[in-house]
Amino acid sequence: MQKLIQWIDERLPIVDAYNNHLGKYYAPKNFNLWYFFGSLAMLVLVNQLVTGIWLTMSYNPSAEGAFASVEYIMRDVQWGWLLRYMHSTGASAFFIVVYLHMFRGLMYGSYQKPRELIWLFGMLIYLVLMAEAFMGYLLPWGQMSYWGAQVIVNLFGAIPVIGDDLSLWIRGDYLISGITLNRFFALHVIALPIVLLGLVVLHILALHEVGSNNPDGIDIKKNKDENGIPKDGIPFHPYYTVHDLIGVAVFLFVFCVVIFFFPEMGGLFIEKPNFEPANSLKTPEHIAPVWYFTPFYAMLRAVTVDLFGLPAKFWGVVVMGAAIAILFVLPWLDRSPVRSMRYKGVLSKIALTVFVISFVILGYLGIVPSSPGRTLLAQVLTTLYFLYFILMPFYTRMEKTKPVPERVTG
Repeated sequence: MQKLIQWIDERLPIVDAYNNHLGKYYAPKNFNLWYFFGSLAMLVLVNQLVTGIWLTMSYNPSAEGAFASVEYIMRDVQWGWLLRYMHSTGASAFFIVVYLHMFRGLMYGSYQKPRELIWLFGMLIYLVLMAEAFMGYLLPWGQMSYWGAQVIVNLFGAIPVIGDDLSLWIRGDYLISGITLNRFFALHVIALPIVLLGLVVLHILALHEVGSNNPDGIDIKKNKDENGIPKDGIPFHPYYTVHDLIGVAVFLFVFCVVIFFFPEMGGLFIEKPNFEPANSLKTPEHIAPVWYFTPFYAMLRAVTVDLFGLPAKFWGVVVMGAAIAILFVLPWLDRSPVRSMRYKGVLSKIALTVFVISFVILGYLGIVPSSPGRTLLAQVLTTLYFLYFILMPFYTRMEKTKPVPERVTG
């Protein structure tokens, strides 16, 4: 066995790869529960890939057969209902895990130097994940899938000069049709997963190059023993591989409870209109995207004023795009001398709290029908969302911070 491993290693350095990324990769010894979500994101990604492959074996990507093939999977394919619910619940679980993973990054300053590239790769993963979810949202070919895609694609029509041509190019037709379904299927099953996997690899390589952050925001590589091993570090394997099994067990328990008892989650994970086949002549009473898009959808609807001769719809699209784009420049907005929220001042703590509350309420406002009161609230919360980033260079530089310890505190 040793000779076989040596023969392979001379031609493909698997031992070095194992040591660099597991056995001799030293992670801070004070990881807490917030550090479960990176591993859980990998687990959900594997779930989505495996269940997605099995679902494609029975799915028919055509306007005539898509909805019927989903019903066939649910009713006639052995364990098909379980595969479908694992995939649909997994999509929501993916965004829950990713949002919590991003919140961890905001809380502990994991985007600050020298981890800017890790953050940028993470944001690209988030962007591709949104595109992947949007493409997959159309595939059941139910009422909400059809009309939700119709609304979102039509938003591109608000862009001056190129909008109509861009919408036509995305749809491949003048309306959402079988051609749209087919190209969305190809992108969802082949193109975007390849890009997503590539970005995940780059994200992990960039992370392991500079080392993991920790709740104290201390660089453990600066304090090594005579053997060059960080004094506050422990090998990722077996310590954190076993540690993460606790998070995996809890996650799988909750995941299974949702799958077996609440797979639709009251219409949040699978909307009720999606149990009806797509009908271009019948509009659902209320059209809203799936929950993980609703904060940005609420921002889009919050813009109600025409400016500079351009319609409010266009400015809504701009605001929605800017809400995502501004996350990419976060590493250069934070001017704080410390990373972790443990040692930042009260202004940073208040700002992050207001930001999170605003984002959550915007998510709710994007689900429910709009009204004058809800629109006003969405406008206020959208303003608070952007102020978190716009004012960050000022309040992070002017606030008083606590002294950061030399060693991790646990």
